[in-house]
Amino acid sequence: MAKLIVIDGIDGSGKATQSAKLQGALLQKGERVKKISFPDYNAKSSTLVKMYLAGDFGSDASLVNPYAVSTFYAVDRFASFSLGWKQDYSSLGYIIADRYTTSNAIHQMSKLGEEEWEGFLRWLDDLEYGKFGLPRPEITIYLDVDPEICSGLLTKRCKETGGACKDLHERDTDYLENCRKAAIYAADKLGWKVITCCDENGLLPEGIIARRVSDVLVGNNIV
Repeated sequence: MAKLIVIDGIDGSGKATQSAKLQGALLQKGERVKKISFPDYNAKSSTLVKMYLAGDFGSDASLVNPYAVSTFYAVDRFASFSLGWKQDYSSLGYIIADRYTTSNAIHQMSKLGEEEWEGFLRWLDDLEYGKFGLPRPEITIYLDVDPEICSGLLTKRCKETGGACKDLHERDTDYLENCRKAAIYAADKLGWKVITCCDENGLLPEGIIARRVSDVLVGNNIV
């Protein structure tokens, strides 16, 4: 079985960048590796996710039922695994996931009161790993970036891509703040490895963050 490495974080934290850098580093070492990303916007299975992010179920993300939305994302992952990378998981050395089941813990758990978080994590574990049979990660890395910095980066990205509108999550800085709180809680409860990606001057260079990701993987005997 492949070693499944998950890289997650709030929107704008650099997940895609660091996943791609890690894939490149492993390929240079001659490893057999595949990178996957969620949601799978090119698949029919992401239809409900796209409706949710477009605001079809409500314009305030924090008010849309987190259990219902979690199933939207979980079904997309189930379809992606069953139809796309199940064989790769059996035959390759590494699978790198840009977001995974962990994103439900970050984004959807944040909508609940903190007294409900432990129960939500148990429910989510049973849904995605138990009922749906998705593979468990070998390690989960959480990129910890200040939500204000993420919001600025998302705005910059929108302008650079022709003014494309932010989705339901990205438009709400307070929501991103709550997601970070939920992520830190989940990291503590579930043993995620937290990488600090900022200092007093702002976001660290991509190369420094990549080295920190590599150090965590080496230190935990993943690579």
